[in-house]
Formats: sequence, C-alpha cells, structure tokens
Amino acid sequence: MSKGREMSSSSFLKIEDLKKSYDGVNALNGIDLSLDEGDFLTIFGPNGAGKTTLLKIIATLLKPTSGVVAISDYDLEEHSEEFRNSVSVISHQSLLYNELTAQENLRFYADLYDIEEPAGKVTKLLKLVDLYERRNSKVAEFSRGMQQRLSIARALINEPSLILLDEPYSGLDQHSSLLLKNQLIKLHDDKRTIILVTHNLTFGMESATKVGILVKGKVAYFKQRAEIDDDNFDETYFKYVGGKTL
Repeated sequence: MSKGREMSSSSFLKIEDLKKSYDGVNALNGIDLSLDEGDFLTIFGPNGAGKTTLLKIIATLLKPTSGVVAISDYDLEEHSEEFRNSVSVISHQSLLYNELTAQENLRFYADLYDIEEPAGKVTKLLKLVDLYERRNSKVAEFSRGMQQRLSIARALINEPSLILLDEPYSGLDQHSSLLLKNQLIKLHDDKRTIILVTHNLTFGMESATKVGILVKGKVAYFKQRAEIDDDNFDETYFKYVGGKTL
C-alpha cells in the first residue's frame, strides 16, 4: 500500500495531538505517544480517563475528531482497512461463541481471515494457551479465566503486529490473573507490540517496558519502565489521578 501522510519519526506507533469529543464533551484532549516495535506499554488511569476510547481509535474502530495515528509511518485514517488485519483486541468481552467448542471458535476466526492450513494453526494456538485438552468442550463450560485464555488464541489467529488489551483482568480471580499475566509475557517474548489498559497496578507494571497514566484525556505521566521506582509507584499514580495512596 502507498504511504499517506508520513510522520517525522521511524517509531512503530506514533500518535500526535489526538482528540476525540462526543456531543461536545472531550474524551481525548491531545494525546501524544510514541512506541517502538516490540514495546509493551501499560496505560493506567481512572474510569472516564479516555483509555478505551484511545484503544478503539488505534484499532480503527472509532474515528478521532482530530490528530494523527500512524503505524510504521502509515496513517491509519487513510489506510484503516489494510491495517485492520494486523491488529487484534482483547478485552473483558471474549468475542467467543458459547455454543461452539474451543476448537470450533478458533476455526471460525481462522476462516474469517482465510488462514492457510487452519487445523494446524488452531492446534498450535490451543496448546499455546494450555487449552488443547479442552478443545472439544463448549465455551459455555469454561471458567472466566479459560475464556480469556481462549480469547488470546482468538486474537493471535491473524498473526497481529499490534495487540490491544482493554482491562483483560476484569472479573478474573487471583489464579486466573496470574495465568493471564504469564500468557501476556509469552506474547511479548515473541517481540509483539502490546498496549495494555488496566487498573491492576501490580500485573500492569510487571509486563511493561513503558508506563503511562491517562487523566482527563491527556497523558499525565509517561516513562520507561526501567526508570520507575516500584516502591513509590502507588504514590505516584495517586498523585496524578487524585485520591489517597493504598
């Protein structure tokens, strides 16, 4: 595909002055972000900060009011269709079909993307998320944690270059959260670029290479993970979002 408006950086993901309003209410107030290929960015922030809106725009599910989002120098507004097959979204909604088995769900998505040799791809992904032994079980029989692991397999069916995670820990118990965290670490080990939105400070910090805090539609805080003092991060977080420390 031909390039549209080229950005001034070779960053994998570049966002400049991104704004979004709904009926006159600003959800995003000028977001600027830059990620290199293989980065794992965790975004924290209170409810209503604009986190989900930001992910939807990056996923081309929502159009911004103004500003530019570019992946590898391609403007997403001009090339949304071409890029859409390269991004996957994982959220608290599994996007799975309860009446189908785990294997049938993945085969359905493989057919949507015209995946070559889908049977082998489905088997590989089920093993990756430790669900191969339950491949013939209906999703309706799965726990919340198992459904979320299958959602990861669903999101990987098209070999995305960018994975967006919107509160994936929502509704998970501690054990399931630990399993999910380990799955995300595996994904990052494959050098995928990942953006995670979560309220879980502990799990969000462990996986990240970069950390941001979104407040009232703006990036109030953005640092390399290695520069952050773990002992003081709770205090830092509440300094930006307001409220008392834990």
